[in-house]
Amino acid sequence: MRILHVTQTYHPFLERGGPTVKVRSIAEGLTRRGHRNTVLTSWFGRPYRSRRLDVNGVDVVYLRPRGTYRALTLNSGLLKFCRSELPGNDVVHIYGLYDLLGPVVAHYASRRGIPYVIEPLGMTRPIDRSFAMKRVWHSIFGSPMIRNAAMVIATSRQEESELLERGIPRDKVALRYNGVDLDEYLQLPSRGGFRGEWAIPPDEPVILFLGRVIPRKGVDVLIDAFVQACPARGRLVVAGPEGEVGYIAKLREQARAKGVEARTIFAGPLYADAKKSAYVDCDIFALASRYENFANSVAEAIACNKPVIISEQCGIAEFVQGRAGLVISRDARAFAEAITKLLADSALYSQFQQECKNVAARLSWDELLGTQEELYARAKTDHRDVSR
Repeated sequence: MRILHVTQTYHPFLERGGPTVKVRSIAEGLTRRGHRNTVLTSWFGRPYRSRRLDVNGVDVVYLRPRGTYRALTLNSGLLKFCRSELPGNDVVHIYGLYDLLGPVVAHYASRRGIPYVIEPLGMTRPIDRSFAMKRVWHSIFGSPMIRNAAMVIATSRQEESELLERGIPRDKVALRYNGVDLDEYLQLPSRGGFRGEWAIPPDEPVILFLGRVIPRKGVDVLIDAFVQACPARGRLVVAGPEGEVGYIAKLREQARAKGVEARTIFAGPLYADAKKSAYVDCDIFALASRYENFANSVAEAIACNKPVIISEQCGIAEFVQGRAGLVISRDARAFAEAITKLLADSALYSQFQQECKNVAARLSWDELLGTQEELYARAKTDHRDVSR
């Protein structure tokens, strides 16, 4: 099968968030399973330019952004690609909604009779900002694109319910969880590397947040919880790129005002072994997000055998509760109590730690890519039946 993946961001631009890693895992995994995969994306490196690379067997077409606004880009070469190269594909997979790549490719795919599936990445309802603009975007681009899609893919039961509540027909909504590449976590760094780099004593409890540092992710909640749960000792590590200019400065001021600035580490973006080293050296991974359609970093922490504490609004919660950690309400007191409980109850901590491997196995891309293949085949069959 020839598959075109359309995504605003792709490797090596890891600072752009979780979809960059996910789309690569899907495309490369499907290539290993014998399919031909092309990724259409934007080039965010400087200088901006168009290029085409073979990345681990995947044909990656990077278009040059002529103009950018936040994640939105106007790309040169897009129309030429749609006219000349789109017809050679059996199915198109579009990730996300708020860009121009998806709507344009969807339009040409419809004209060419090529089925396309959409994976909204939690974008079917506005979450962070620019709510009025996003509603306008949905009315002009998003809703027609979803309406004409062969299938809309949800990555959790939570997102599936949201899509159905939005009025998308039940037979058009499909569930395929996000995954984690377990091969990447077979060999983990030795314990102590991250702690040594940041001068953290071996016996000091470490609470880790890792992700884009934006208000929705709830780092402010974690700082307040950390003050209550670890009043005298412990470190709170905030790792990840700043997603909103000036927000880390606000968090530093919050930590300073609460008296924990010296014990709060803003580690910046961490990738590859540096990221895994942070997972290995933490005691608890915590995410107090206001909304996550899934939460890839939680799956990564579990793959590193770390119990997690997450808010109820995380799509991955159905895999976590009572197995690999605690799922609680999104407030500082609840998080403080949960942190205190896990640090004090060694039996419960060990129970969660032992179950991490089983949870990670259920989220392996090796298993989930089979589901993805079935969804593509179904999209092709349904599209063929409708076209007759």
